[in-house]
Amino acid sequence: MARKESVTKDMILETALTLAKEEGIENVTARKLAAKIGCSTQPIFRAYANMGELYGEINQKAIEVFSDYYENFESEVDTPFIHLGLAYINFAKEESRLFQLLFLSDGRGDRSLYELLNGRAGAVSKEINKAAALGCVNPSGLFMKMWIFIHGCACMVQTGDYDLTKEETIDLLKDIFKSCS
Repeated sequence: MARKESVTKDMILETALTLAKEEGIENVTARKLAAKIGCSTQPIFRAYANMGELYGEINQKAIEVFSDYYENFESEVDTPFIHLGLAYINFAKEESRLFQLLFLSDGRGDRSLYELLNGRAGAVSKEINKAAALGCVNPSGLFMKMWIFIHGCACMVQTGDYDLTKEETIDLLKDIFKSCS
């Protein structure tokens, strides 16, 4: 009878994701991961051919975390792009290390920023369609203008320079929307 594996691939991935959230992807090493799990590095390399393969799966999990975050983010604002913007800015606050991995590094692999934002829910496409339905002549151009502001805000969160309230952020985003629609 084969020995039951006590360290599973799922356990390794979940622990690696937790480590990435806490310390950043650059600190997810086989030794640190093994120590956190309470095993040698052998089970890690039994489950993954190399750390690059594990990093790819961490990245995919991080994308899922962002998609879930966006889909579950509470916002009462109907103005296009504001829900997405608030979710993105708050993700930068609440999941700082995952934000860095996904949006401030080349760790997203071959996915564009647009693909990450659009996600499985089609977030950006929905917002562009909503803007078009409200009479916006160039909703894709509007998205780009709003996105530059939103991404800038999230980057300022990362550096500790963002001090606007939620209400102030909403007002500024509404002003951008009104100026372009």
